[in-house]
Amino acid sequence: MTAPLAERIAGAPISWGVCEVPGWGHQLAPDTVLTQMRELGLSATEFGPDGFLPDAPADKAAVLAAHGLRAVGQFVPAVLHDPGHDPLPEVEAAIAGLVAADAGTVVVAAATGTDGYDARPALDDAGWACLLGNLDRISAAASAAGLTATLHPHVGTMVESGVETQRVLDGSGIGLCLDTGHLLIGGGDPVALAATHPHRIAHVHLKDVRSTLADRVRSGDIPYATAVGQGMYVPLGAGDVDIAAIVRLLENAGYAGWYVLEQDTVLHAAPGESGGADPRDDVRASVAHLVAVAAETAEAAEATGTAGTAPTPDPAGE
Repeated sequence: MTAPLAERIAGAPISWGVCEVPGWGHQLAPDTVLTQMRELGLSATEFGPDGFLPDAPADKAAVLAAHGLRAVGQFVPAVLHDPGHDPLPEVEAAIAGLVAADAGTVVVAAATGTDGYDARPALDDAGWACLLGNLDRISAAASAAGLTATLHPHVGTMVESGVETQRVLDGSGIGLCLDTGHLLIGGGDPVALAATHPHRIAHVHLKDVRSTLADRVRSGDIPYATAVGQGMYVPLGAGDVDIAAIVRLLENAGYAGWYVLEQDTVLHAAPGESGGADPRDDVRASVAHLVAVAAETAEAAEATGTAGTAPTPDPAGE
């Protein structure tokens, strides 16, 4: 039996400004972030970037357990398009940590091979063939370890747009991590994807976005990191992503996975210092919004008898 949606809400360190990108912003200590997650009622989290938690898989699990948290997955940026680079060893290292922590999902992004998410090279057919083949290799390795592998369309990676996401769907069997913010910023439609391919979605990152800033990133007017620093991401329900529609479509299709609250945040200073915002404010608002959406979705499903039934695809939404 699927756990109620309200029990499938997880956190992510990036909502506290913890990021792998050099110079991203003020970085909070793990104890602060994990303690605050539990204070806000979260019971699970993704690992965060390398170096945030201990390297040893058993130590990762122990740190989370000490804070009353379970692990749900890990974001792993890996170069997938270069025939001279084998991404499998680094992904398998992440898989070992996830298995030790009894997590279920490895979340792979098609990294460019450079730092940051502000620019990316063009990918030719040979690069695409290499990328898609590596995704299937990663999916098989994860499955052999009892995990699910997903590809995360992500701004500034080799797969960011709706067209590129569709190419992954058509050319690989890997599941998708639907990131509602990154897909929108990259020119995709997260609502349409949830409607047309709900059964390929194995993991969800929930973000809400100010479309005015997203449009400027997509057009190349401002870099991604600059837009994040200017507040492109907002608490769920305060932006231009139809979170309720996405959740309703997935739940009605039988989605049983986690909804990870993952609002990319730049801390310009430590909380409490001049210019330092408290990331708990946005996370608290997002949790409250999603709990309300969960209640509305459950009530609607019970009233109509649609829970667990797949929505009718809308070809126009592709």
